[in-house]
Amino acid sequence: MIPKIVHYCWFGGADMPEKLQKCMESWERQLPGYTIMRWDEQRFDVNMYSYTKQAYACGKYAFVSDVARIKALQEYGGIYMDTDVEVFKPFDSVLEHRCVLGFEYRNWVATSFIACEKGHSILQVFDKEYENATFETANGGMNMVTNVERLTALLEKQGLVRDNTFQLLPDGIAVYPKEYFSPYDYGNCVMEKTENSVCAHHFYATWLPWKTQMKKTVKRVITAGIGKKNLVALRNKLRGQNEQE
Repeated sequence: MIPKIVHYCWFGGADMPEKLQKCMESWERQLPGYTIMRWDEQRFDVNMYSYTKQAYACGKYAFVSDVARIKALQEYGGIYMDTDVEVFKPFDSVLEHRCVLGFEYRNWVATSFIACEKGHSILQVFDKEYENATFETANGGMNMVTNVERLTALLEKQGLVRDNTFQLLPDGIAVYPKEYFSPYDYGNCVMEKTENSVCAHHFYATWLPWKTQMKKTVKRVITAGIGKKNLVALRNKLRGQNEQE
């Protein structure tokens, strides 16, 4: 059984932006009776692996949280959520499996929402991805492979088909369509919430560079003005022009 514990990560010591605080307020409203656990420098050893030590030294705290969330679920079980996840209703209807995951944009498996029993086998396999990994590359760069890419690849080895359908994998792993936990279309900046949606990852990506965040904001404004279909058509038209040039 998945315990009623919600885990989140906040490294670096910065004040939490108001928009993230509002998302977390929805947790308290919709999840009465849940314990909420914060994972930061006081609860998690950032020097645990070379990967986390190097990522922390580079100020890439989101990559530190990639490991911290695994350790939290290994030790306690429960639900991990990114701080930019808004909860719409209780999770009771979807927590009947040993591990619950969901698709997101482009049929990746999301890591913004992970619900697992304590010590589930997928956590052990996921953790090993980082045990001997390094964040710093041989040429002095940074290993920016996301945990979403890593988890999706691991699940494909267990039979996952990336087609945004409900799937049951070995050891009680349930993967839900994106409408359940990640109905926000990141690429086109539009919310596609349905009656099945229990939460939504807003992809605020506060860890991204300022210029990248501004581009996302501009895209969101354009989508609100002309709609998703028109935005997609405009993007395809521009791509066609670039290919001809």
